[in-house]
Amino acid sequence: MSGDKPHIVPYRVYLIILVALIALTLGSIWITSIEMAEYTVAAALIFAVAKSYLVLTYFMHLKYDKRYIKAMVGFVFAIFLVVIIITFLDYLFRV
Repeated sequence: MSGDKPHIVPYRVYLIILVALIALTLGSIWITSIEMAEYTVAAALIFAVAKSYLVLTYFMHLKYDKRYIKAMVGFVFAIFLVVIIITFLDYLFRV
């Protein structure tokens, strides 16, 4: 830990990310008002993935972490994606 270089992120970056998160939140609210049948949930999940990417990358400083930590987070997202796919397949083929 003592050999790590500190990273300083300008406030402007945080402000841009905040505006993007607000826009994505409003987009996810707006997308639920559109009648897209079974694709509404998938569209809302896409917005959620984009928001979680921004939070993980900038607010949790994953952008500046080591490769193995990024790999572990990627592995967790891969497991999450498999669970979502299984859930959608269960919903799709339910009798």
